[in-house]
Amino acid sequence: MITDPKEIAKPAKERADENWRFRTFLKGIDLEPDELDAVVHKHYEEVSTRIDCRECGNCCRVFQPSLNQDDVINLAAGLHLSSEALTRHFLDTGEDGNIVFNKQPCPMLKGNLCSAYECRPDVCRSFPHLHKDKFVFRLMGVIHNCSVCPIVFNVFERLKDELWHDPDDHWGDEW
Repeated sequence: MITDPKEIAKPAKERADENWRFRTFLKGIDLEPDELDAVVHKHYEEVSTRIDCRECGNCCRVFQPSLNQDDVINLAAGLHLSSEALTRHFLDTGEDGNIVFNKQPCPMLKGNLCSAYECRPDVCRSFPHLHKDKFVFRLMGVIHNCSVCPIVFNVFERLKDELWHDPDDHWGDEW
């Protein structure tokens, strides 16, 4: 199991084509979405007990999450700031018009830890999103997250081992 985020970038890049073929395979697999979710959840539980996000923080260095208005209100309250002060000092409007942090890495990141952990935005609280249902409909994001998050990388590799018995089979290329 690879736990260092610096060590997953290279194999994630090397396996990019394979990951896209596996995505095609998962889209056509003979499993109901909830059955696939159960397999993903099982691997997520096993892997996440062996990788401590607090030793990584890579998601906070790489991503610029979108915040909703409730996130802004909760984060401001947790930091003992007004929403206006939070916005002025830490937030910006992203290219897509969404509210985002004004810096990368996240200005709340201190070392590998979130200094606003208790009041962090919902999208941060939910990452890496592998506990959620409808995994098969979120595969593009999962593939992207393979190069950022050791948990996602390892879960995706386990899924390939369990479900995709012949990774050199290029049946998906025909589609």
